[in-house]
Amino acid sequence: MRLWSDSFSDGQPIPERHALGRLHPTSHIELAPNRSPHLAWDAPPAETRSLVLVCHDRDAPSRGEDVNKEGRTVAADLPRVDFFHLAMVDLPAGSGSFAEGELADGVTAHGKPGSAGPRGTRVGLNDYTGWFKGDPTMEGQYHGYDGPCPPWNDSIIHHYTFTLYAVDQARCPVEGSFTGQQVLAAITGHVLGQATLGGTYTINPQAR
Repeated sequence: MRLWSDSFSDGQPIPERHALGRLHPTSHIELAPNRSPHLAWDAPPAETRSLVLVCHDRDAPSRGEDVNKEGRTVAADLPRVDFFHLAMVDLPAGSGSFAEGELADGVTAHGKPGSAGPRGTRVGLNDYTGWFKGDPTMEGQYHGYDGPCPPWNDSIIHHYTFTLYAVDQARCPVEGSFTGQQVLAAITGHVLGQATLGGTYTINPQAR
């Protein structure tokens, strides 16, 4: 079982065009093209009934008091948590691909609506739903893919992992506006195989 991208190589930096945020020379950060990367997969186990695709950042700060604050830095030793950028379920079993820009092309203020994804899939809420809460210009329910936007003052480079799970479930048992955490809980004990693709991204030129 394989998962790959023509947009970036495994373990290498994710191009800026696939991010939600990028460096701005005076305001530190601005919106980026937020164009979903090309993704392709093949050779799931023969018993696979559907596929699940998840993307998460493992390096999100566990506390926000220093995040994007002038004169402060998000410390490297701060405990980190997962931040989900995509949770997609009910992909047909077998080989397939998504073209670049098929899952997102531009930032949609207040989030992309609904849970219906391409080709009969369903997409859950990503964690920008909580991130933008309280921001009147951006607050909303963010379904589907939205790309990297780590804090502009984070001292570490963030690591993003796309994971494709082959499961023995024809339909993932999650409903409504589900989350990435709920998807992972729902497929526990049902995974027949998995493949990963990783990339890095930072907005801070001094991050390591």
